[in-house]
Amino acid sequence: MADKNLLLVESFFDNDSAFESDGTDFDELDCSDPLAMSGRCDLHKGLRIEISEQPHTMRQVTNIIIALQKFKQVRSTEFTDHELFNIIIENIVEESMGLKVNCEFSRTYNKQDRVIQCTVCDGLKKSLVQSQGTPNLLAVTLRGGNSNRSVGINLSTYTTPGCKATNGQPICLKIAQSNLYLACTKESGTSSQPHLILEDVKDEETLKTIEENDGMERFLFFRKVTGGSINTFESVKYPHWFISTSKNESMPVDMCVEEDTSRQKIFTLQDQKVI
Repeated sequence: MADKNLLLVESFFDNDSAFESDGTDFDELDCSDPLAMSGRCDLHKGLRIEISEQPHTMRQVTNIIIALQKFKQVRSTEFTDHELFNIIIENIVEESMGLKVNCEFSRTYNKQDRVIQCTVCDGLKKSLVQSQGTPNLLAVTLRGGNSNRSVGINLSTYTTPGCKATNGQPICLKIAQSNLYLACTKESGTSSQPHLILEDVKDEETLKTIEENDGMERFLFFRKVTGGSINTFESVKYPHWFISTSKNESMPVDMCVEEDTSRQKIFTLQDQKVI
């Protein structure tokens, strides 16, 4: 939309004699008034044009000239509000144009140096513990002296890629003091739903930079924090699939779709420290 100060057309009261020009030929603008130095000119009786001093584009200047020519074509000393409105709309009000940004490049996630070590509880206060003999985490209510069974999690953040919109902060999740990372994956060659597993990463250097569709996105999750402490973790590789826990005890931590109300998808981070 053109700047509101670009063109001001205003009606005068009868006593605005300083700008009245009863005998003025409408083919010429009356700019004899000292205010013309500030960009004001009399069009004809009852109207004036006022142009601000701020810089304008060539298109805006062209539109002003076209509009003035339109005014000159009106031979009557008076014309209707509808005619005036049409002149302004056709020539002064510029079309609003949106800039299309080219985002057709691949997403690149770069690992940052900051790592948060913490423990994780689900919305039912169940802690995450490592399952013996399976590549899974379990959600278990720990009581008494069993709190040490809760696994420590190293949360590493990644830069948000380019101008691509994301659903939160990209992160990866690792079991502390190990090479085991949480990964969202499907069984090879199947159309089954994604599952959450613990995967042993032999070369952690491969996680420093993750490219779109390079096979390593399975280790990335979008972390979104609401209310200051409520966390959700959405798979980067499989959008709309979230890390979740069962409402029942000692069940595997797995993935579910956002609409699945049989599982809960919120977590809190406890005992946080930067390492």
